[in-house]
Amino acid sequence: MANTPQAKKRIRRNARRAEINGTRVSRIRTFVKKVESALEAGDKTAAAAALAAAQPEMARGVAKGVLHKNTASRKFARLNKRVEALA
Repeated sequence: MANTPQAKKRIRRNARRAEINGTRVSRIRTFVKKVESALEAGDKTAAAAALAAAQPEMARGVAKGVLHKNTASRKFARLNKRVEALA
């Protein structure tokens, strides 16, 4: 257990950050799921619109440090490839 005031503060701060970061990751997943469901339905316009909304969310996750930039890039590229294949 933490003994120093600094370590106790660090535990409090880490708990707050974990909650915020968890919310961010969940939000990104929700946007990606919207793209996935539009792809499943075969609706290209809805999938393209959902992808356009998901891309800035993933970029924000990279900027905030909850996603690695290559991970976000890979996910976006794969989703984009699937949306383009719906033609």
